[in-house]
Amino acid sequence: MAASQEFAGKSVLVTGAGKGIGRAIAVMLAARGAKVVALSRSAEDLKQLDAEIGSTSITVNMADAEATRAAAKQAIPVDYLVNCAGTTTLESFLDVTVDAFDHLIAVNTRAPMIVAQEYARDRIARGERGSIVNVSSMSAFIGFADHTAYCASKGALDAMGRVMANELGRHGIRVNSVDPAITLTAMAKKAWSDPAKAAPMLARMPLGRFIEPEEVAEVVLFLLSDRASMVNGISMPVDAGFQITP
Repeated sequence: MAASQEFAGKSVLVTGAGKGIGRAIAVMLAARGAKVVALSRSAEDLKQLDAEIGSTSITVNMADAEATRAAAKQAIPVDYLVNCAGTTTLESFLDVTVDAFDHLIAVNTRAPMIVAQEYARDRIARGERGSIVNVSSMSAFIGFADHTAYCASKGALDAMGRVMANELGRHGIRVNSVDPAITLTAMAKKAWSDPAKAAPMLARMPLGRFIEPEEVAEVVLFLLSDRASMVNGISMPVDAGFQITP
């Protein structure tokens, strides 16, 4: 089947679909034939997304474990899952608060676990294969200053994904992670608009520029699809070569 309609007849749950990379993933999936079920904290963002792509939306605060599980149960059954919801707080290691650390773990690690549990239980009960992509970060590999809680949450997400790939793969459910470097979402454009701040990061990117959300979405869709039918348990950098440059 042509890549332009490779998700025709399929349904995909996308968390964090209201903004940034999650929104780009949802829009690209819809353009390629998928029925998107979108989860996000912002009802206004979801309203705009629904109007654009005809998605079905559920508003949820993913820091709330019970609300997250209820939303996941409401969203299923779906054929595929993309865990993209995430948040960050920048604090030096000595200044990290317990509340901030717990919040990032709740949203970036615990919520993907909960949603994936509900998705996988449903697929296994139905005897159906499946695919999960967790959108992680280069912060899973690199110890960026002032990112203690964020790095911990994303490193844990990748580690959890490998366990998921091992256990769920035995039921025909593949699990992979995508780990982008700085991606030019609306928030990132503001954060990295200062050339002096951006220059050291760009110097480590041989391709010479930051990443666009659609470029991450393309990798997510590949790993989600049957084109990656034997890819399981990887953490795929989308980093313009950041890791290979000293």
